[in-house]
Amino acid sequence: MKTLTLALAGLALAAGAAQADGHMTPMVMAMDQSVANGVVSASEVMAPENGWLVVHRTDAEMKPGPVVGYAPLRAGKTSDVAALLSEPVAPGDMLMLMIHSEAGGMSAGQFEYTLGATEDGPIKPGGKLVMAVVTAR
Repeated sequence: MKTLTLALAGLALAAGAAQADGHMTPMVMAMDQSVANGVVSASEVMAPENGWLVVHRTDAEMKPGPVVGYAPLRAGKTSDVAALLSEPVAPGDMLMLMIHSEAGGMSAGQFEYTLGATEDGPIKPGGKLVMAVVTAR
């Protein structure tokens, strides 16, 4: 009986942890950084599902512009996510690091988003983009 009680307690704890993970707030944490090596990084990402960390150009208006890099994301918390830049970024350029979904595309594991498309588009919990803006050094 004691073994059954311990097993049930273990299952309850595991279920509680899984439920807590399902309710974690999506977020991107990143700081201004050098991109001289052709990479931009987020120090931490919390993704509700598998998807992408997408790097958009932006400016003082804070609207996402063209995509200049991306990296795959696993659901959950990930540290030090590095995205290779697909074009030169100059010191002073502003970059928006944003979580995109894997949903809606033709092929899983292949980034298919283009600006304004729905394939692999940005997630918007509560209607808000999940992103951080950094300035290239």
